[in-house]
Formats: sequence, structure tokens, C-alpha cells
Amino acid sequence: MNILGIDFGTSSTVAVLSAFGRGPRAIEVDGSVTMSSAVFANDDGTLVVGQDAERRARLDPARFEPNPKRRIDEGTLLLGDAVIEVADALAAVLRRIGEEAERQLSGRPDQVRISHPARWGSTRQGVLRQAAIKAGFGPSPILIPEPVAAAAHYASISSQALAPGNALAVYDLGAGTFDCAVVEVTQRGFTVLADNGLPDLGSLDIDQALLVHIGRQISHADPRQWQRLLRPETLADRRMRRGLLQDVRDAKETLSRHQHTEIPMPEPFDDVLVTRLELEALVRPNLLRSAELLAATIRDAGLVPQRLTGIYLVGGPSRMPLLASLLSDQLGVLPTTQDQPETAVAFGLHHVPVELPRSGPEPLVLPPAAQAFPAVPPVPVDPSARTVPAMPPVTPRVPPSWQPALQPVPPAPVPKSGKSMKKPLLAGAAVLVLVVGLVTTLILANRGGDTPAAAGVRDTAAPNGDAKATASTDVARTDGGGSCGPKDKQGFTTCLRRLAGALPQRLPCTAGLGGLGADDLGAAVVVSCVLPAEGQVATKKVAYYQDIPYSTMRSALSSELGSPGQVLEGTWSGNGLSGKYAAGVGSLGGFVVFGTEDPKLCGMLISVNLDSGVRQKSAELVDFFRKNVKPGN
Repeated sequence: MNILGIDFGTSSTVAVLSAFGRGPRAIEVDGSVTMSSAVFANDDGTLVVGQDAERRARLDPARFEPNPKRRIDEGTLLLGDAVIEVADALAAVLRRIGEEAERQLSGRPDQVRISHPARWGSTRQGVLRQAAIKAGFGPSPILIPEPVAAAAHYASISSQALAPGNALAVYDLGAGTFDCAVVEVTQRGFTVLADNGLPDLGSLDIDQALLVHIGRQISHADPRQWQRLLRPETLADRRMRRGLLQDVRDAKETLSRHQHTEIPMPEPFDDVLVTRLELEALVRPNLLRSAELLAATIRDAGLVPQRLTGIYLVGGPSRMPLLASLLSDQLGVLPTTQDQPETAVAFGLHHVPVELPRSGPEPLVLPPAAQAFPAVPPVPVDPSARTVPAMPPVTPRVPPSWQPALQPVPPAPVPKSGKSMKKPLLAGAAVLVLVVGLVTTLILANRGGDTPAAAGVRDTAAPNGDAKATASTDVARTDGGGSCGPKDKQGFTTCLRRLAGALPQRLPCTAGLGGLGADDLGAAVVVSCVLPAEGQVATKKVAYYQDIPYSTMRSALSSELGSPGQVLEGTWSGNGLSGKYAAGVGSLGGFVVFGTEDPKLCGMLISVNLDSGVRQKSAELVDFFRKNVKPGN
């Protein structure tokens, strides 16, 4: 059986053909195994795709759509003065692939398989199926979720056979979106245990971040002309913008191989030198978001990274060296990729034998990895049912009691002379307590005097008619009214201990801040923990607050986080909570603010270093937070 597999991507499409009894091989279109997914509308309404569309875009960019897949929900596209249905634009791309396959086969393929994001519902799948039918692929193209295809591909090249119960994770960073999934091998095939994604993270978003970074450096030379590049007014402007975007994308790809590169700029701007470190600083927060989401997805599947057969990277942007490093730090497992991660899904489509029973879809049958993957004859079924499903996440198993080991900063060596070290250490600790007190005062001032009450506070009327208040400080509640239970010996409630995770088990923590109790601070619960000293004049402390949401803390510390351009922000998840963080270095020291809105919990990591020769960095604070303080660690 001749099978054509197509991975229809946001910016590029890959096709793999299995024919004449030989194994799958990539089809070259326009001289490359990755064909541009772009479309261009001619004056007569006909559509041109691939490199031809890219070339004609220079003539009239208004008739050009580089990423039709990203606009699948819009129904129609306006290309110049032509109104094009999205399904027709997708069909034009698929038709170009089909023409090349027919040329090589001297006929049509017996079966066509097309990948789609695991989180696409029936509406989007319906548009894709309609496009495939319009492209001439017959009434029953088979749709397969991308993580299932990727898992099948990596299973086919694995040195060990996958037995039932084995599971692997797929990290798919494409041009338009980020998707991740955990796929398990069962007795009957693959099952998607959990999947997730970020619709606002892809290589296009990385390109945009790099473009903004360039603008900060050169736009002052001619602000009006720079705005015309960003918002073209004329045909010439659109042509310049098109060329600039291509140069930015090329620079991004070059920085995956080299430490620096130059980006040619149109007049009157000078060419710009960008380095890999600059690009990594721009994308680090978003890549951290994706790494944290993958970690959360693995937990949702009831697993831990160490129990997975592997973590596999898919998509062109996964070549970035920073990505593998971040995932390794986050998960404690080194991810696996291949020379051409763009082709993993397309090859995997051929290693997913399709069995569609009459009574409904079943899991995909997985042959042993060490064997060849024979094609399974198609089963005659209703065309509308020919979708290999991404099985809905099963009820997560109870995860084993596992937590990544906390990596505290090693304590400073014991000095030979206690007197020589005592004063600097005390000075650093004193400054730290002062900073915490000042920041807390600032937070409470921004709350406008709204002090939450402890849950146990109630007013009772005395027999003589005088009102008498009796308070209990043993039980606290969040502002939302949910009980957080009694305080333990360290001052934590159940809610606050979820935010602190395992950190209080390893560090000395006390209620209040530097002698100030919860009542003095106007918060139901406040606990502070001191981290091991890093030297004579450097130390860190973590303060946890109940009944103060992240947004209040973030707003209060805006000035102390430094200039907006230096603040690193992102998301975190752990211990059943998820929220945001912001890191920066201000006049009082380095800060990482983190927390949630519901329940109203937040924390503050403060780093003080009295050595004027040491410059604290936001990225280093974020790394320390993730490894040592983030809930779940």
C-alpha cells in the first residue's frame, strides 16, 4: 500500500511517502523537505503556494498569507481584493503536496494521513478534512494527533522495545503554538494520558520578540520610518517589512548554530549585531513557561519525569540550545531530539497502524519497536469517523511521593576567626530584615488599610449590651472564605504550606518577619524562612503571605524590581497551585515575587548582597527561584 503522510505546519509542511514496498522517505518540494505553508492570491483568484508564494509576496504583500493554519478559526481570508475560504487556502497547500506525490507514484496514493494538534476539536478537524477532500485526497483522509505520530516515530527508532506501561512525553514547539503530551503504551496501542499547550508561544512569537529588541536599539535614528516598517502604509513599506521579517527569522536560526550574527537593515538604519545571549534573554521567560507546563502535564498524567521512557523534542525551534538546558534543569531528565526535528511527526504518521472498528475508535495499535511497521489495510467505515482520536486524558493515577531534591546554596565555610566574619554577616542579615520590613510596609500601604481578619474573629454581645470581640489566631482563612486550617509550629497554615512546598522542611522558618508578628503586619499569616548564607555580605530570605494576592505584591514592588525592560516574568505551577512570578533587581536588592490570585497567597524571595562589586542579575534570581523556592520543589 502506498501511504502519504502530511504534517501540515503553521509555517512549513512536511510530507513523507511510503511506496513500492520501501520504507518512508521525505518528499522534496521546491528543493527542500520542508515546504512553506504560505499562500498567495493571484489577480484572478487562483492560489499559489510554497516558495512561489514567498517570491510573489515581494510584488504585493497584501495578497500573501504566510500562516494560513493559524487562521483556521476565521472562516475566510482577505488576500488583496480576493475573499478566500480558509479551507481553500489549506487545500491549495495540500494539493501541491499531492501533485508531487502523484508525480513520483504515477498515480494517487492509496491512503492519506494528515496530522493535527491534539487539542483541535471537531470543528477545526472538520475544516482540515474538508480541505483534504478539496485537495483531491478522496472522501476519507485519516487525521492523526501530532503527539501520537511523534511518539510512534520515536518508538520506531528507539533502541529498546516499548512494553505496555511505558510512557513518553512529547514537547512540540512549532511556528504558531506549543503543544505537549504524555503518551502511554497499552496492550492495544497508544493512549494520550494528558496534553496541554500554549497558543501564544511559537517561533513566530520568538521572531516578534527579536524584532522588538532590534527596534529598541535602532528606532531612535528615525522613529517615523521604524513605525512605517511595523505598520506599512505603502507597497514599498510592505516589501521592506517582508524582507526584514525574513532576515530576522534567518538570524534566529543562525543563532542556534553560532554565537552571534548580523541582521541587515533597510536605510536609514545601521545593520544590527545580535548575540545568542541576547536572544536567550528574550525567550527565556516564555521557554520557562513551556517547560513548567510540560512538568505540570507529566504530573497530570500521574507520572514523574524519571519514570518516562524519554522526553522527545519536536519542531524546528527545538534546536535552540537553551531549550534542552531549561528542560533538563526543570525535569531532571535530558530531552532527546534528532537532526531534523521538523520531520518527526511526518515520519511517525507511517508508524501508526490504523484500526477503526465498526463500533467506534479504539486506541492505536503499536507494533514492537524492533520490528518493521507494516501498513494496516484500511477498514471501510463512514468517512466522517476516520479520525484517529487523541484519547481523552484518563483519570490520573496517584503519583508516587516524589519531589525533586532542594538545592540550597552551600553554607559559607566556617571562618578561622569568628570576630573577623561576625560583623559582615550580622550587617547583611540586618539589612535583609530591614528590606523585608520596608517592603512589607509598602505592600500594606498599597492595600489601602484593608486588613483581612482572622477566620476565628467574631463579635459577641455581652449580657450588659456591650460588644466584646474574641479573637482566635489559631485558625486563618483566605479572603475567599476557605478555611486554611490551624497554624503549625513554624506558623504555616495548610494553604501557605502548599505555597512553600518542601522548603520549610530544610530551612529554619518562623512566624512573622524579623520579630514582627502577623498582627503587626496586618496579614492573617506571615512566615519567613532564611536561606543559608552565601558569603560574608550576601544572604537570602523568603517571606510568605496569606491574604495578599500576587497582583497586590507585584504592583507594590514595581519600583523595586528595576526598569521594566529588565524585569523577567513568567508562570509557575506546583503542589496543585499555579500562578505568576516577576524577578528584578532594584535599589534595595534582588526580588522574585510569586503567588496566586485565588487563593490569595504570595511569596517574596529577597536577595541582599553588600558587596558593591557584585551585580545581581534577574535571570540568576529566576534560576535560583525555580531550583530552590518554586512550589513543588
